Amino acid sequence: MLLVVYNQTYETLYFFSSDRKKHRSGSCLPASSCKDVTLAARRLQISRVSELEKASTVVTVSIPDTVPLSSLMLPGTHETMALYGWPISQCQSMTLVPQLNSGIRVIDIRLAINGNRLISFHGIVSQYTPFSDVLQQLHAFLTAPSTCSETIIVSIKQEDDDTRRFPQLVREEIMKSPGGLDMWYLEDRIPNLGEVRGKAVMFSRFGSGGWTGGAVGIHPPVWPDSARLGFTWDCKGTIVRVQDWYAIPSFLSIPEKVEASTEILVAPEDFPSPVLSISFLSASSLPFALPPLVALGLGWPNVKLGFEGVNSRVGRWLVERLTGTTPGLERNKDTGPRIRGWALMDFSHDPASLVPLFIECNFRWRKVGEEGWI
Repeated sequence: MLLVVYNQTYETLYFFSSDRKKHRSGSCLPASSCKDVTLAARRLQISRVSELEKASTVVTVSIPDTVPLSSLMLPGTHETMALYGWPISQCQSMTLVPQLNSGIRVIDIRLAINGNRLISFHGIVSQYTPFSDVLQQLHAFLTAPSTCSETIIVSIKQEDDDTRRFPQLVREEIMKSPGGLDMWYLEDRIPNLGEVRGKAVMFSRFGSGGWTGGAVGIHPPVWPDSARLGFTWDCKGTIVRVQDWYAIPSFLSIPEKVEASTEILVAPEDFPSPVLSISFLSASSLPFALPPLVALGLGWPNVKLGFEGVNSRVGRWLVERLTGTTPGLERNKDTGPRIRGWALMDFSHDPASLVPLFIECNFRWRKVGEEGWI
């Protein structure tokens, strides 16, 4: 079984075989040499892509406004701005704008107070980018003609202990930035896509002091540290379930980490309430599970020299489910598991096919009248 996915940003076709031995990041070739190939990407049947669509990766333009964000499959990055401190603190190698252009729609911004402004941090390690720069880049993306119909989930987490000043500075910097507060969705509920096109959706992991009425967006009441079995909460009628087990003992736990991170992305059948699944594919612990080793693996695992990382394992998991070749499951070309949620990963570009595979899940196994699809 062959799956073909088109990456608009790099104008590249990725060919995936369901044969485990053949698949890692997928073979690829320039899309210009295959103009007439029918592609399984973003839509089930696309023979050509318009020049406007090629300008930047457009993820949600073909999705009905009535679909709630909980019923989308949105790729994201963990520690989005962590570009420094390899191999302990660095979690990404692409800056924010290339991430957004590649299809990332959930970002994880972690900040600490530095003087009278907010700076990106990973724990105690500065990542140097001011919050004001992040806000300017978000505004430029959400107002550009080719991407003004997109939405971005912005998780903001406090990395210092000044709980009084931090929320005040977040609000002040947003108000001074291009777009101001009007660019943000600040309700504590899961909206439909049509409500937030052209907006940033606040997902606050900080207190609400200094915010009028405490309106700080989607706000988890608790966030247990590295809960192996995950945790859940009720967000105005939507059950949010989170898998953020990051403190794995060593790289030997990568298979268990992948299983926990992917199982949660399979939408439950016949559940009485809407469900939003948030999965962190990232993990880190010293000294045998550093972020690049966990995400990317080491060596040449195909010839038993090294071990395979989370990203390529998740890519294979997606290919198997998109092609109906999951080991142990009966193949059915008409139905399959609905893969939904928000998945945040380290080094999201490797393999480059991983983000397009997540995006493809938005157009598989949809039925009119279900999940808000019309």
